[in-house]
Amino acid sequence: MDISASSSFHQAHKVSLLRRRQPSSLINSVSVIEFSLPLITSPSLAKCRRKRSSFGFVRACVAVEEKTRTAIIRIGTRGSPLALAQAYETRAKLQARHPELTEDGAIHIEIIKTTGDKILSQPLADIGGKGLFTKEIDEALINGHIDIAVHSMKDVPTYLPEKTILPCNLVREDVRDAFICLTAASLAELPAGSVVGTASLRRKSQILHKYPSLAVEENFRGNVQTRLSKLQGGKVHATLLALAGLKRLSMTENVASVLSLDEMLPAVAQGAIGIACRTDDDKMGNYLASLNHEETRLAVACERAFLETLDGSCRTPIAGYAAKDEEGNCYFRGLVASPDGTRVLETSRKGPYVFEDMVKMGKDAGQELLSRAGPGFFGN
Repeated sequence: MDISASSSFHQAHKVSLLRRRQPSSLINSVSVIEFSLPLITSPSLAKCRRKRSSFGFVRACVAVEEKTRTAIIRIGTRGSPLALAQAYETRAKLQARHPELTEDGAIHIEIIKTTGDKILSQPLADIGGKGLFTKEIDEALINGHIDIAVHSMKDVPTYLPEKTILPCNLVREDVRDAFICLTAASLAELPAGSVVGTASLRRKSQILHKYPSLAVEENFRGNVQTRLSKLQGGKVHATLLALAGLKRLSMTENVASVLSLDEMLPAVAQGAIGIACRTDDDKMGNYLASLNHEETRLAVACERAFLETLDGSCRTPIAGYAAKDEEGNCYFRGLVASPDGTRVLETSRKGPYVFEDMVKMGKDAGQELLSRAGPGFFGN
């Protein structure tokens, strides 16, 4: 399916909420730590136990395969289908560049359940913010239980734990947000009083700013499949999801339309995968250097400098996006908003696509918006 900002809505009630199909070749070696895997089909995983909901989503599947050899690289990741898809992408890129990693068991995927995965009944801000999706994985990295950690960059705090570095970003996916609804093709078509489900204050504030007649259900959490199931069950009228995640899960058939950057500026580092290793692990550092996409790394650095300057957290509606323009320069757009969407402040910068200049642009844009916002703007 070709997704564009002008994607048309074909017919009401014909948006299919389908699970992603996993190729049988995805798993070489997998361990599960207090978490259930999505559906994985492989002859060597015969002991896998599966439970399905009426919507076809795999609810639980525990699969453990004995390692036939000592792994050269142990990848740490969360256990959601999207996190696993990102780990598989990382593994595939490593194997494509390093023949020794194509042998069975050379790369082992270690699934680590984080606090953010365990507590789904409360908004992220109430249980400590986005770092809860990375803390346990970072600890496993520092303690030597894994060799590299694969993260969604928008979940990574602006500070990194001691003894770790994040030297690698894979090629960035589409940064835009997707609108998903069974009865309307866009936010503008939703009737007054319609409820949009999103746990993101960034999305909430921009929705309410442009469409004050709509309502937002804030505690709309869970992985992609869980949120689609809630939508299908009628708990909300519509939801927004990162298009990048839907593409990685091969689930773009669920998309009614794609929001333009003018309608919904993305989260800082949305669509980017980051891979961390220990500071003193030169071997892993060299492996990751071979995967790094420098254009993405610089864009993410610019955006994260903006976020860090604003001291952003899950209680703060912040959006930011840096990209290379037609002239080869960096064009950055940043936004802060009040949680209720009544005030939205925006700014932009343009300059050389060079690390030092881009970090400076991000910081400068953040300082400008801090000054314009004034005390108490974020309601903290």
